[in-house]
Amino acid sequence: MTSAPVRPAPPCIFVLFGANGDLTHRLVFPALYNLAAQNLLPKAFAVVAVTRADFDETAMREHLREGLGKYCKEKCDLAVVQDLVSRVTTVTADASDPKSFDRLRAHIAEVDKQRGAQGNRIFYLAIPPAGFAPTVRALGQSGLTQQKDGAFARVIVEKPFGHDLASAMKLNAELREILEEDQIFRIDHYLGKETVQNILMLRFANGLFEPIWRREHIDHVQITVAEIVTIGRRGAFYDTTGALRDMVPNHLFQLLSLVAMEPPARLDAQSVRSEKARALDAIRIVTPEEALRDSVRAQYVAGRIGDETIVDFRQEKDVAPASTTETYAALKLSIDNWRWAGVPFYLRTGKGLARRYSEVAIKFREAPISMFRGIDLEGLRSNYLVLQIAPDEGITLMFNAKTPGPNLSIGRVAMDFRYADFFDTQPATGYETLLYDCMTGDGLLYQRADGVEAGWRAVEPFLDAWRAAGDHGLALYRAGSAGPAEADALLARDGRRWRPTT
Repeated sequence: MTSAPVRPAPPCIFVLFGANGDLTHRLVFPALYNLAAQNLLPKAFAVVAVTRADFDETAMREHLREGLGKYCKEKCDLAVVQDLVSRVTTVTADASDPKSFDRLRAHIAEVDKQRGAQGNRIFYLAIPPAGFAPTVRALGQSGLTQQKDGAFARVIVEKPFGHDLASAMKLNAELREILEEDQIFRIDHYLGKETVQNILMLRFANGLFEPIWRREHIDHVQITVAEIVTIGRRGAFYDTTGALRDMVPNHLFQLLSLVAMEPPARLDAQSVRSEKARALDAIRIVTPEEALRDSVRAQYVAGRIGDETIVDFRQEKDVAPASTTETYAALKLSIDNWRWAGVPFYLRTGKGLARRYSEVAIKFREAPISMFRGIDLEGLRSNYLVLQIAPDEGITLMFNAKTPGPNLSIGRVAMDFRYADFFDTQPATGYETLLYDCMTGDGLLYQRADGVEAGWRAVEPFLDAWRAAGDHGLALYRAGSAGPAEADALLARDGRRWRPTT
């Protein structure tokens, strides 16, 4: 087993906007704890918790401590908890009040002096998207984004990064008025998952797979992100967003770009992100007619998930009674380049489904089977390489083998690799690697502006076509089911079918 030593990140102050919010509580601060428990945080490290309203420092520390007790996947080391929480200070700042950012600058300077962070700063925007540009503008006006004397200033921006192409381009332009591109870290927690990161290794470090990763050998690719959860208390947000905006331009397209990209010249952020952006830019831009033909949108209706009774999406709190917002989306996409010509990419994602399951499934072309005439060939048609992302991370290769016995018959078998079986995996929220990479200045797992815009450019025709169609063509599926029948028909017309998620 070959691995490079992992060193603690350089000194820095982690300035956390939205420190009293759900994202911080569930994911960001537990990720910082996991890094601390693995000795990957520097000794000269501090967290400045920024809120818009006064939040007592003692109360903030207790709030974050409670989150660790609730959301850490294993029992916390109390000494590590105490040390990390002791590094938290609080300050009030609001982008609408420039003077508050003067106080923030003074507070950061004082913490830096006490901790010896050498002027290095990371600003994490765990806030609503409307606050991204104003907050960065206020940081710039206060001088907090300036990099001098070898110190760095970096900004982590959460998704959603825009709600369409125009808004994404506007946000990119606004951020670049203040920041250099290498200061902007657009985070997608899916890229922190081991299987997602391993796609690069699987493809380019194995002579077994690299030669066959092309149209001559691959029939099609399926990317699935299925969720059990419904919209819960997020009705107001979800009814203006929908499954396509919420998941496809970020999570699913990050997976697609890693599968479809060309080999980078070298394994660095610039090279990898350039190839990912080129792959997304090669997605065929469809006409309105093609968009309706090659997509399915659906809403869940009443059903049961486990012991829970689910109401119709339109009856959820803060959802319009005649809403046409989709809770399920499926697309057929084409990539217009030499490697992937003629290979369809099928994407699907939805809420309120029977099972939580995320995977990338690569189906290989069928082998010539004339020599097996007279044998039951039912099991001979499914050679898949499956990259499982959730709930368990691993890789499965499905192929055909002779079944034991005197008769010549064929059965499907699978070779399974699970991370937990081979490696001493650490507890993780999915944010650990991403936060560490930002601290060390490695943007490989973060999105770049051109990749974000290419993703929105590809999905916008579907958004426009759906909006114009209104409720015409909006399918329904029962909560707790595998999804709408129309999604099965999308593949069936091509003589294909989805891999089952139930």
